[in-house]
Amino acid sequence: MSIKTTNEDLELSVLELDADSPKAAHRASEERASEVSRQGPPAELARLGETANAKPRGEAVARLSSLDTLESEAIHIIREVVAEFEKPALLFSGGKDSVVMLHLATKAFWPGKVPFPVLHVDTGHNFPEVIEFRDRTVERLGLKLVVGSVQEFIDSGELAERADGTRNPLQTVPLLDAIQRNKFDAVFGGGRRDEDKARAKERILSLRDEFGQWDPRNQRPELWNLYNGRHTVGQHVRAFPISNWTELDVWRYIERENIDLPGLYYAHDREVFARDGMWRAVGEVSQPRDTEQVITKTVRYRTVGDMSCTGAVVSSAATVRDVVIEVAASTITERGATRADDRISEAAMEDRKKDGYF
Repeated sequence: MSIKTTNEDLELSVLELDADSPKAAHRASEERASEVSRQGPPAELARLGETANAKPRGEAVARLSSLDTLESEAIHIIREVVAEFEKPALLFSGGKDSVVMLHLATKAFWPGKVPFPVLHVDTGHNFPEVIEFRDRTVERLGLKLVVGSVQEFIDSGELAERADGTRNPLQTVPLLDAIQRNKFDAVFGGGRRDEDKARAKERILSLRDEFGQWDPRNQRPELWNLYNGRHTVGQHVRAFPISNWTELDVWRYIERENIDLPGLYYAHDREVFARDGMWRAVGEVSQPRDTEQVITKTVRYRTVGDMSCTGAVVSSAATVRDVVIEVAASTITERGATRADDRISEAAMEDRKKDGYF
């Protein structure tokens, strides 16, 4: 059995020695130094040493990466909305932002299923590859898909085709109809503040009135990440969990989580023609005029909305890593670079949002 000698025992042994015996005192001093070397310094000195050598506050513990922080915030928002509202839904088009949103929702409730349906407003002019990806994803995750059709409203005479052929601005009526018909009181969207000035004005939880309209002057404060979901009958809330993300954040997250996307987001050869400073794809709803030459280019899409108003960018980025590098060097947002419907006027997005657009 080993016997542990304390610092106090050593101090008493020194006091008990003959004060006139230098050799004894020296021997006791050496013994104490040896014991301290084995046991470490007294607790008080040890604490002082730890304080002196301590790292600045916050550095002693592992820090979350920027992506971990964004993910944590988004999952917190999703769970808060599900806890506070009776019938939420998630806008899902098959585009990268909505795919990331659905991935976050899957992680938020794992190992259970996502506890709400997904909603898509189909313009009828969507890229076929994106619709196929949407349906495949819904089937894989066992989700309920609710579709609001622009074409049905045109066929019934409730909407009319625009002269420019663009259908994105026509999504508002089918969207509000689907929300009202299904009694959704909260709708998740993948809008981000870096996309457009109007979206930069949004709160995380954005109230819509009885007519589905948005008033930018009637925004609630969201201090300390406290979200106010209060609403009356007929009103609903749009929730934006990735509002604080950038396009680069989205792509870095896609790379980290190995998230599958439609192939349109990566470089491929496609027949295109130049219009309004963008490369438009040749398709059933996107035809060149007599003066517009069709050529084949290696392009990819930064956003995959309505074919009639969404442009491609010349790119050789064939992998997620390539896209991350390309986006990091970009100086213009994806909507500014590729969406003709946002160029209708300086306040095009804000005007549509006031009417109830996503």
